[in-house]
Amino acid sequence: MLRPAGPRQAAALLAAAITVTALCAASTVARSFPFGPRTRSINDLGNQYLPFHAHLWDLLHGKADGGLLVNWQSGFGASFLPDFGTYLSSPFALLVAVFPRDEIDLAVYVITLLKTACAGAVMASLLLTLRPGRWWAAGLLGASYALCGWSVADAAYNPMWLDGLIALPLLCLVGEWTLHGRRRIPGVLVVALAWVANFYTAYMATLAACLVLVLRLVLTDLPLRRKFAVAGRAGVSFGLGVGLAAPLVTVVYFGTTHASPGRFTHFAPVSGEDLTARLLPATYSFGSPALFVGTTALLLALALPFHRAVPRRVRAGWTLLVVAVTVSMQWEPTHLAWHAFTTPQGSSYREAFVVCALLVIAAWQALSYGPPDRRALSAAAALLVLLAAVGSRSGLVRPFVWPVLAVAAPAAVTGLFLLGRTAGPRPAGGGRRTALVGCAAALLITVQFGEATATTAVAARLRLVSMDDYAPWGARQQRQSEAVSEADGWPRYRTDPGREQTVGNDPLMVGGQGAQYYSSHTSDVLSGTLTALGGGWTSGGRSLQSLDNAVTDVIFSVGARVHSPPDPHQNWFAQDGSGVTVSRQDVPPLVTVRPHDLAGAAVRAGGYGASPYRNQELLLGDRVYTVPRLTVRTGEGRTAAREEGRRPGRRLGALPTRSAGAPAPKPTITAHCPAGSEVYLWAPHFAGTARLSGASAHSPTGRFRSDPVTKIAAMQRLGTVAASGGVVVELSPNRPSHIPDGAVGCLDAARLRTVAARLRTTGATDVSVSDNTVRARLPVGSKGIAVLAAPRIAGWRCATGDASAVPAGNFHGLVAVPLDGSSTSLTCTFRPPGLRLGAVVGAASLLGLSLLAGFPALRRRLGRQRGLPGRQ
Repeated sequence: MLRPAGPRQAAALLAAAITVTALCAASTVARSFPFGPRTRSINDLGNQYLPFHAHLWDLLHGKADGGLLVNWQSGFGASFLPDFGTYLSSPFALLVAVFPRDEIDLAVYVITLLKTACAGAVMASLLLTLRPGRWWAAGLLGASYALCGWSVADAAYNPMWLDGLIALPLLCLVGEWTLHGRRRIPGVLVVALAWVANFYTAYMATLAACLVLVLRLVLTDLPLRRKFAVAGRAGVSFGLGVGLAAPLVTVVYFGTTHASPGRFTHFAPVSGEDLTARLLPATYSFGSPALFVGTTALLLALALPFHRAVPRRVRAGWTLLVVAVTVSMQWEPTHLAWHAFTTPQGSSYREAFVVCALLVIAAWQALSYGPPDRRALSAAAALLVLLAAVGSRSGLVRPFVWPVLAVAAPAAVTGLFLLGRTAGPRPAGGGRRTALVGCAAALLITVQFGEATATTAVAARLRLVSMDDYAPWGARQQRQSEAVSEADGWPRYRTDPGREQTVGNDPLMVGGQGAQYYSSHTSDVLSGTLTALGGGWTSGGRSLQSLDNAVTDVIFSVGARVHSPPDPHQNWFAQDGSGVTVSRQDVPPLVTVRPHDLAGAAVRAGGYGASPYRNQELLLGDRVYTVPRLTVRTGEGRTAAREEGRRPGRRLGALPTRSAGAPAPKPTITAHCPAGSEVYLWAPHFAGTARLSGASAHSPTGRFRSDPVTKIAAMQRLGTVAASGGVVVELSPNRPSHIPDGAVGCLDAARLRTVAARLRTTGATDVSVSDNTVRARLPVGSKGIAVLAAPRIAGWRCATGDASAVPAGNFHGLVAVPLDGSSTSLTCTFRPPGLRLGAVVGAASLLGLSLLAGFPALRRRLGRQRGLPGRQ
């Protein structure tokens, strides 16, 4: 026979069941994947997290290029361990391995469900650990935490944050174990697991757990000496746990120090109206704290200060803690402290789940001492009305909020009132009492389920309206993946999945080895190098795009390139067509040898000028471009206004909107280049389209995306110069734009082929690549510089022949090694910065944990020895 579950197990199962059912119901109501046609791949979920999970699938199945230390598919070779520790180190992420590769969207959705349900289950268990009470009420409040506004509005498309949602109640449990002197070793392991799973939210959860433990110590009657002893034990447990996670945490930390700075925003607190509005169901915004926990939990938390059955110190302590933490989100110094003293890019209130947890724990304190009486419940209802009145002044309260609140609030008050009838000096009789409890439980669970479903569905729909979205895996990605697989020749050459990207991390989704890379750890070296070569980016320089350019393909050994039509799911320049083609060219190997007269450049970084054409030639080692003088004219034929300063060039306005039939006159760029050369346009701050005047219908149209802050456009090929040598580029700007000096470059393709052939002849005769090691066989007598076509990120060490490895040199952003003509072999190995330090700290923590585990046994043994006859 099955053993009946205890109250903790029953509460955890109820919380998980409510959570999963509500999330699935919300997806059905919103018609969102997998229960409807609308994608849930919003913003970074589609651009970053799904591709990284797809790469993890490839790693687990032995199909990835690279390993845990180096990802050879992105950014021409990127450090992978920081990305792993940021996005993939949760134990739940391993579940992707049991799904088919083409169901990666479903795999991440299931992982999201499981994480959220686990958070509810752990919170329910914590509540019953803090104080005994009704198991179903603990399960209900556990679900209200799991389905809080932060979870369904922010963390739903940032699945790694959900590990913090689980970590907070887990770490509070560790505090409880420490308070009662139990489970010291499991406590340390739980802390380590939380920090490994996602150190960013674990940091916030750790701060919250420390605050909860301090309050618990203040509210206990323990002697002061024992309180300090408990605090000391907690410090040791948390310190050892974080130390065990150090091999990953230090690598992530140093990864951020070498990352592109991106776009930082200044913190600005939200208004009181917006703050209050986010406590209500069915509200949503990207930039305000999502504090919704359900009307029942909110009523109970509001009733706590007036609940006379709760000891006064408990009422005051928990109420003040909730208020203090809420205020700390709005004050910049404490706001920064919650975010590890770095202003977050994107959502500013990532610590909001801490307030949600404290509201739920406060609600449990109110309920576990008995349901609130009429006085406390009336005061809570009055405060709820006041909060709704204040929140109604916010633009975040849309019309559909009121029907949800109008049903949820009276139902929650009624449920709590019925529950109150079962307590007090004159409780209802046995059968009637059971019926009242059943009715109250059913009503409160229904309220929680209904408003959580509504809030989740509203967030899913409004996110889709306000953010970029991406299609789930489908026919387009399948065709791209097949094309890449057929053309792949790694490591003899790279295969780039193409300029027309589907998501920001296409190489991780469809395969290949390209420049594309989007991560919080995108290196500053890579970003700066590709930008100097004419590359484009979004997200303030952290999402790098493929650069479809013949010269950079030679430099980075891109021997095959996939060409796809624009993604029809995107609104920007979407077009019909499903043809995927592959172009090829003969390129040098990954390791080339440059002449000795360039050796001085190998020891210094940068050295780039303003022109990307000249910068490409600097890396290539020869002149292949003509950069002509330009004339930029407006649509009316006037010379475009001149701009000086940091970006010298010409200013263009957006094309005016014309109604009936007559096209707007277009601005033009005119120049003169050698006949037959290939025309490229570099206009990073131009938004619109560009086309060679008089070009055939098959000539490419350059599509440029930029904005003043977060995006710059990549260099584009426009076609071939006519026999006359005249170049006229027609521009169609869609907003005020900038054309820089030297925007046009004309490539001598024959000259480029000659240079490429020379680099092949003098380059490595054989190259092998493993996870973090590149080995190359060089021609006899090679002198000058060996250049590895990979960014010189921190961590590369190289050696020639039998010499000892030394830090690699820097050849204008690429890995370089001086050659003296005596060695025919080259070995470069990558070790991520911080790994050695983390290993030392981890080993020391493991030793400390061993001593902690062995100390009680040693003390018992010494005690037995002291008790032997004849011993004093």
